[in-house]
Amino acid sequence: MAEICPKCGLPKELCVCETIAKEEQRIKVRSEKRKFGKVITLIEGLDNKEIDLKDLAKKLKSQFACGGTVKGNKIELQGDHVQEAKESLIKFGFSREMIDTQ
Repeated sequence: MAEICPKCGLPKELCVCETIAKEEQRIKVRSEKRKFGKVITLIEGLDNKEIDLKDLAKKLKSQFACGGTVKGNKIELQGDHVQEAKESLIKFGFSREMIDTQ
C-alpha cells in the first residue's frame, strides 16, 4: 500500500503539496554590494519547510556556474544574476506574479 501524505491526503506519488507551496511563495530577488565591491544576488521569501532550499540553491549554482550558500530562508549567489534567477525560478514552477525583482 502506498504512503499517504498527511497534508493533502493523496498518495505520495500524487502529492501536490510542493507545487501548491511554490505557487504561494512571495519571493524577492535582488542584488547587493558587499565588502570589496563584490556583488551577490539574494533570493528571499522562500519557506524552507515547504521547499528544499539546498536542492534549489544547488540547481541555481550549477546553472549560473557560480558559488553560493543558503543562510536561514535566503539563498545567496555570487555575482549579479537577478534577471536570470527570476527566469530560472519561473522554470522551476514558481509563479511569475509572485516574484519581485529590485
